[in-house]
Amino acid sequence: MYELDVWMTQAINGLAGRNDLADQFMVLVSSIGVPLLVLAVAVQWWRNSDRLYTRHVLVAAGLSFLLGLGVNQIILLFLSRIRPYDGGITHLLIERSADPSFPSDHATATFAIAAAFFFHGMERRGLAFLSAAILVAFSRVYIGTHYASDVLGGALIGILAAGTIFVFYKPGTRIDRMVTGIL
Repeated sequence: MYELDVWMTQAINGLAGRNDLADQFMVLVSSIGVPLLVLAVAVQWWRNSDRLYTRHVLVAAGLSFLLGLGVNQIILLFLSRIRPYDGGITHLLIERSADPSFPSDHATATFAIAAAFFFHGMERRGLAFLSAAILVAFSRVYIGTHYASDVLGGALIGILAAGTIFVFYKPGTRIDRMVTGIL
């Protein structure tokens, strides 16, 4: 399995260094992708169409994001996978990271947001967020900072976090009405 992971990682990262414009784009996606997705969620707070349900979904996306990243921190207490560039697997296009490689926080965060929209029946928005999540996850391997399995694991954690929030955070509850009624 490790050999397949290395092969996939090197196949994606092997695209790096061939085109300056593509490299710069992937570095940009990797660095600002998560903040842009968070901003894209936040600005929907003031949408007029089905305002309360939209706000419920936005809160669910935020909670999914936070739960996923919290789960990652727990995983890091037990696992400490070295970065692929430290193992001589990839060529790194950005500065080194001090934290372990698995799971990818970027993939967890972006897939948690996308999955929250899908779970709540907002497929069009979910598809837009999923497209962005795939691009961000791909960029993390492309720039050499993660193994392919790191982003796949992060994506799975994000999806599971969104599913958990979907099960436990229901629209119309007292806390939901209080939060969605803000501003």
